[in-house]
Amino acid sequence: MPITVLGLDADDTLWHNETFYQMTRQRFNELLADFVDAETLEAEIEATEKRNLGLYGYGAKGFTLCMLETALAVSGGQVSPKALTEILSAGREMMRHPVEPLPGVHDALEDLAAQYKLVLITKGDLFHQEAKLAASGLGNFFSGVEIVSEKKADTYVRIFSRHGAGPEHAAMAGNSVRSDVLPALEAGSYAALIPYHLVWAHEDAPRPTAHPRFAELPSLGDLSRWLAAAAR
Repeated sequence: MPITVLGLDADDTLWHNETFYQMTRQRFNELLADFVDAETLEAEIEATEKRNLGLYGYGAKGFTLCMLETALAVSGGQVSPKALTEILSAGREMMRHPVEPLPGVHDALEDLAAQYKLVLITKGDLFHQEAKLAASGLGNFFSGVEIVSEKKADTYVRIFSRHGAGPEHAAMAGNSVRSDVLPALEAGSYAALIPYHLVWAHEDAPRPTAHPRFAELPSLGDLSRWLAAAAR
């Protein structure tokens, strides 16, 4: 079955992202060290993020609000105005961090764009994701950009039907099993996992290694060869 459309994730698939979240979490731990140990704080911020996903969605803005809420909760409201100001500053820095494409991404996209219709499919804040794509210098490779609140099977059905002949003729590639692989397979598409060395716990899930339309690849540069073989 020919593959005509290729969906690609953005954060930690095309450029670095989780690295900046980890750096911010470390700073957050330091600011709250007088109130709670790092392990407990990590559990608290994770719980706050998951509880608020339906309200704030994904991205640095929602994460900043979750840091502020968690800081007030674990300190019993005793966290200093100076620490809160630093948390807000850390959030702004996340919004301004440099967009650094991963090694080999530019050449891989050039190759893939010559063979498939490329659609960027990413979660997060609309303004921030659009800004990152513009700063990356990779925007010209994509025929479509879809910034969504969540990635589910019906998300992929809708997007791949709008940009092509439907999910059966499409593939999705990204670094998240939960968001880029499982729902794309459920929709009937092919799906490739391209791991990043850091993974947010919320995006982790068991790999569907026995699924005939799934592959785990070392890099985006390996995608073209796998897609050609899958189509045969």
